[in-house]
Amino acid sequence: MKLFLKGEKCLTEKCPVERRSYPPGEHGRGRIKQSEYLLQLREKQKARRYYGLLERQFRTYYTKAATTSGITGENLLRMLEMRLDNVVYRLGFAASRAQSRQLIRHGHFQVNGRRVNIPSYQVKPGAVVTMTTGSSAEQVIRDATDLTASVSPWLQADHDGLTGKVLKWPERDEIDTPVQESLIVELYSK
Repeated sequence: MKLFLKGEKCLTEKCPVERRSYPPGEHGRGRIKQSEYLLQLREKQKARRYYGLLERQFRTYYTKAATTSGITGENLLRMLEMRLDNVVYRLGFAASRAQSRQLIRHGHFQVNGRRVNIPSYQVKPGAVVTMTTGSSAEQVIRDATDLTASVSPWLQADHDGLTGKVLKWPERDEIDTPVQESLIVELYSK
């Protein structure tokens, strides 16, 4: 499935998924029996790769989502969406989540006036995300904002001033992640 992890490359015909829609290797075109476990595992792996997480990080998010009140799958997606690297990407300050991770790691963003260099930082509603003044990556960020057509409804972005604000917790219908969270919950609840 096309997850748009490569930024602009996925919008052209040079996207690897468009050119070759089957797995690599000698046995790539063979048929695989679609078991229930396979579907659940693929859904979890899709979510992990979509947000750029390691297995242990994803498992930790799941356990936190399971302990909070509400629907576990929706809590999981909410927590993943509120990561700083995802918020920067959703605001349009980076072309991909990988680029937003690197920009955050290099200290180009502040949350509520304090420099944060941890991509997994959980942003709260009402937080203001700004670019650090005098940042050397300002041109890269401005180029990324030109690619952005719209911003998620739970965020507010000012692309001229390079600031963004988290208005509220995202609802499930506002999250456009191509993941069926119920399959992930079924996989982990075994």
